[in-house]
Amino acid sequence: MGRSIGVKGVRTADFRLLTGAWVTSLVGDGVRTVALPLYTAVSTRSPLAASAVAVAIVLPWLLVALPAGVLVDRWRPRLVLAVAHTFRAVVTGLLAYAVFTDSAGVVVLCAAGFLLTSAETFADTASQVLLVELAGPDDLEQANGRFVTAETVGMDLAGPLAASLLFWWHPAACFALDALTFVVATVFVVRLPEAGREARAGFGTLRAQLVEGAGYLVRNRGLRVLVLAVGISAVCAAAVNAMLALYSINVLGLPEQFMPWLVVVMALGALLGARLSPALAPRLGGAPVMVGALVLLGVAFAVFGAVPLLPVAVAAVFCFGLASASWNVLSATRRQRLTPTPLMGRVTSAYRVLAWGLSPIGAGLAGPLAASTSLGTVYLVAGGVVVLTALALARPLART
Repeated sequence: MGRSIGVKGVRTADFRLLTGAWVTSLVGDGVRTVALPLYTAVSTRSPLAASAVAVAIVLPWLLVALPAGVLVDRWRPRLVLAVAHTFRAVVTGLLAYAVFTDSAGVVVLCAAGFLLTSAETFADTASQVLLVELAGPDDLEQANGRFVTAETVGMDLAGPLAASLLFWWHPAACFALDALTFVVATVFVVRLPEAGREARAGFGTLRAQLVEGAGYLVRNRGLRVLVLAVGISAVCAAAVNAMLALYSINVLGLPEQFMPWLVVVMALGALLGARLSPALAPRLGGAPVMVGALVLLGVAFAVFGAVPLLPVAVAAVFCFGLASASWNVLSATRRQRLTPTPLMGRVTSAYRVLAWGLSPIGAGLAGPLAASTSLGTVYLVAGGVVVLTALALARPLART
């Protein structure tokens, strides 16, 4: 039986352990996030195959995330996180073997993507519960800023850099490294204290808990506005991400081995956004900074698709990261402050379902839209929708 939480805050040893687990696992995620669509693009050269794999990767946010949140509230979040990382280590190890033996067809890639994201819905929700309970209410902005920084360094910077080096040695090495990072992350997790076990006793039926979490999300006006903004932007981002590898290779003429560097540029923008947003919000207000971030994101999407020149693309991708990180830090903090601690897992998962569960629509539409028009059209449409959403929700965000 693990120890209980002592002193809270982002400067404690326990929070550093959680940060270590984040960074380590997210490095592997960053490798896979680049390697899986790149391997699909290189091995198939098909927009439909790229779209299918992208749908499989995001579909669990619609199908699995809600029950995952209920179970996290019932179980110990530390145990959930450790089991999820172990499961992902096994799946990525098997994927590495399939790629190494040239037996990783589209079906295998889709299955692996679906299973890995399914486990991620448990890991993400458990991590959010641990973040809130280890940081305490006074350090939430700083904690979310550190999480976004860890996510950026691991998933968007170190991971893609490792992928760019390993992919051309052998694609299987990317997935083998991913498996290893989950093993290391599990070592960090098992050293964490138990979090709020007393708040998780005496639950009713699974269905009742699903209704309770989703009901609170729907009834709370501030959370409803956040879900609407995140849901629409997530659909657009999924479409953009699904076509990024093909657009970079086929339209920008970027050599395949240099495509991961666009993700690195995005990460540099995200690092800046994660530091700027907590500093700007007290001065300008959280809502204006959030709206500005969405407008910048939409404009960057549109410019990326409208001007197929590499210097312009690099600048636009930097803005992708800057805007996304700024929005993520402030929207996560607002969601956590609006959610009671005993409901954190259920509300977080319900939020993910409504916010990210629609992502398969964006990923699924991106391929046919690109095939019938052009790859650039995907970015123009996505950018326009995000800008319109930001303008429409500016006043509701300011009121909540």
